[in-house]
Amino acid sequence: MTVTRSSITIKKGSVLATKFGFLGLFGLLLGMVVAIVGFNCSEPETFNFLNYTLSELGTYGHSTYAVVLNGGLFFGSLSVVFYCLSSLQNVTSFWEYPFFIFLAFTFLALACVGLFPVNVYHLHILGLKWFFYFGSLSAIFYLVFVVANRSAFRLLPVLLALMVLTSMMTFLYAPQLSLGLTDGDRPFYQEMVLQFPRPTLWWPALLEWLGLGSLLGWVGALLLSQLSFTRVPVTEKQPS
Repeated sequence: MTVTRSSITIKKGSVLATKFGFLGLFGLLLGMVVAIVGFNCSEPETFNFLNYTLSELGTYGHSTYAVVLNGGLFFGSLSVVFYCLSSLQNVTSFWEYPFFIFLAFTFLALACVGLFPVNVYHLHILGLKWFFYFGSLSAIFYLVFVVANRSAFRLLPVLLALMVLTSMMTFLYAPQLSLGLTDGDRPFYQEMVLQFPRPTLWWPALLEWLGLGSLLGWVGALLLSQLSFTRVPVTEKQPS
């Protein structure tokens, strides 16, 4: 007589990659929260997402906990890069390859933003520039992947991918519309530090946070949805 028992097997590589992804997001968010709380406790001004940039929080000599933020950006981003590269061995569609590759480049650029703060101006804005370019490309390839594989459609990740694409493309190309959003219509990534008094709504700051926030939310949604795919029902027979 045999007894059939259903169990759950988990691909160890996929689970490890997913754990690194969550660990990376935790490190990124922890660094930001500590830097913002520390800024509010040590500076006369109150931090505002509408007119303070991520770059200012990571500026040595200006932000008390800049080292915490930059460390979170660097190590957290590298952890997400590991998740992206590890996920390449489990892809089921051609379009997942460019998606994970560009997503890895996105967080590699974000790691450079933390490694080279605005004190190292030219390297910092270079990392920030490519962060938005690679982020836009990763969102585009993800949407192409979903269109090509309808079974992979999940509403929340798709909506967040659209938000990432919209906010990052706006950050990159809005200055080219000559709307006077920056001095001389310079690119937003060159306008990361502003002298006082500053406007209540500063578009480079708002769009930078929208792009980063939607990206982190999107990756979090992808990680949560991926957890269900790492569990495969298996039928195991045992003699009794």
